[in-house]
Amino acid sequence: MTHGQNVAMSSREELLAAVQFNADGLVPAIAQQRGSGQVLMMAWMNRASLERTLDTGKATYYSRSRAQLWTKGEESGNTQVVLSIAADCDGDTLLLEVDQTGPACHTGTRTCFDTTSVDIAPSSDVTP
Repeated sequence: MTHGQNVAMSSREELLAAVQFNADGLVPAIAQQRGSGQVLMMAWMNRASLERTLDTGKATYYSRSRAQLWTKGEESGNTQVVLSIAADCDGDTLLLEVDQTGPACHTGTRTCFDTTSVDIAPSSDVTP
């Protein structure tokens, strides 16, 4: 996908048909920085937010707590221009390749995945 109105209709329709929304009508969406591959955040999308993202090229998600759509950066200015969207093999998770402006996390950090991590040392029982 290229952004905004440049989306080919067949690609758009194929993506929308491939997505498997859960019982609440939602699908997890992972935002990843183009170039570096850094995982920035996870948010939920419903069909309307996915369609708006495809229409505008701006990452639009669904807020479960507010029960409404929100476009990344509409309040903070920390926007995400969506460069591509891929559904995983089961269609139950989306990967958005984005160009992030400013921090992605609501805490003000570049990524939501920088607070707690555990390095797992490979054991002799695990083969690569």
